[in-house]
Amino acid sequence: MQEEIPALTLAGLRCGLAFLILAPFVLGARELRTSLIGLSTTGWMQLVLLGLLFYTLTQGAQFVGLVYLPAVTVSLFLSFTPALVALMGIFLLSEAPTRMQWVGTAIYLAGACLYLLPVEIPLAAAGLAAAFIGLLANAGSSILGRLVNREEGLHPLVVTVVSMGVGALVLMAVGMASQGLPRLSGKSWGIIVWLALINTAFAFTLWKHTLRRLTAVESSLTNNTMLIQIALLGWVFLDEPLSAKGMTGIVVAAVGVLLVRLARSKSPAGPRQESW
Repeated sequence: MQEEIPALTLAGLRCGLAFLILAPFVLGARELRTSLIGLSTTGWMQLVLLGLLFYTLTQGAQFVGLVYLPAVTVSLFLSFTPALVALMGIFLLSEAPTRMQWVGTAIYLAGACLYLLPVEIPLAAAGLAAAFIGLLANAGSSILGRLVNREEGLHPLVVTVVSMGVGALVLMAVGMASQGLPRLSGKSWGIIVWLALINTAFAFTLWKHTLRRLTAVESSLTNNTMLIQIALLGWVFLDEPLSAKGMTGIVVAAVGVLLVRLARSKSPAGPRQESW
């Protein structure tokens, strides 16, 4: 699909379509529409920054990184997100992981490295830079996302729609200006619709929900279980073999995630649960 649609344009179309899917739910619900209208200047600034970090930079950098680097290399970079989030959360959110959560994070990283390594990292400066920017933006968006969902009292759907709309607009503008708008086949549109509906609209709204109750590092580490899920789904549905080393790495990573979830940190409570 990369030959038919450039990376940034694909990311922009995916997020833009997801925004169009979710926006009617916010505008059609009186409570959500009221909270959107009453959003403070600080709230708007935070949501705009979240959109630029999580959608424009994180998603855009990942798509660009995948153009120049193997998927396993990009995944290895992103595997370090929970550790970076844990460190940033101490200073920016006053959420200090417990000792057992540090142990669990370290175990997860060990399992991820065991599964992904050895990795051949090609000398592609653009790809390495994109992967590193994606790592920083991903960690930063986890911190800011937790801050917004913990303190602003906004419904996760409002947070998702506003931030996604901003991020998608910038992504599409940059993508079309630099790469143009290609002609897409029906198959490509089908893939984009699936990515927008399930992997973006639904998944990112669900992620915003987790940031109301979980600390930034807990949510980030849970999000990074995609590494485990993709490996197992590939093994079941695509007959992609899992070596003994790979399976061991998955088990070790899963144990790390479990330890982090069981050892809940003593962090500020999130806002009260809101109904849909």
